[in-house]
Amino acid sequence: MPLTSLNPIAIQRTVWQALCATLIGSLICGGSGCAGYRFGSSNLFRPDVRTVHVPVFESDSFRKNLGERLTEAIVKQVELTSHYKVVSAGEADSILSGAIVTDTKRVIAEDRNDMPRDIDVNMEVQLRWENRQGDLIRSGWNIPLPPEFLQIGKSANFVPEAGQSITTAQQEAIEGLAAGIVSQMEMPW
Repeated sequence: MPLTSLNPIAIQRTVWQALCATLIGSLICGGSGCAGYRFGSSNLFRPDVRTVHVPVFESDSFRKNLGERLTEAIVKQVELTSHYKVVSAGEADSILSGAIVTDTKRVIAEDRNDMPRDIDVNMEVQLRWENRQGDLIRSGWNIPLPPEFLQIGKSANFVPEAGQSITTAQQEAIEGLAAGIVSQMEMPW
């Protein structure tokens, strides 16, 4: 039967029924395929860990307060970018501890009078994240290393002639380390 002989209301009803059937079918198929999918940024992190204790990071550096500054930056980063809550040791589900193992400064470029023009600051941190029983929490590490530790490094440049100092470069490196450490606490995709 040609379409011109059909009633326009019947054509509309048929199109509407086909659209509804397609929509219902796609909802059923799509919903079952995403049954395990979770929404929101809190799902990037381990569901079995809600709280973390971050003791002051150890530092054998001659530069003062690096461990304290790094610990403060990590605590701020954890609170800002994860669902974990930083608490005292007695209340924590997990403990994130570490030590600054490398703190170096090297000249990259000098002027003709051997005065440093560009200097690089490098810091490396060794991490350990464990639960209250002392077992390592490993599934969040995205970098394959031996099970007992994870080491992350960050460097930053500063130019003394431009008014920058080693403190500003260290702070840049510390903030980069803190962001890297908290990103390693995410669950792998």
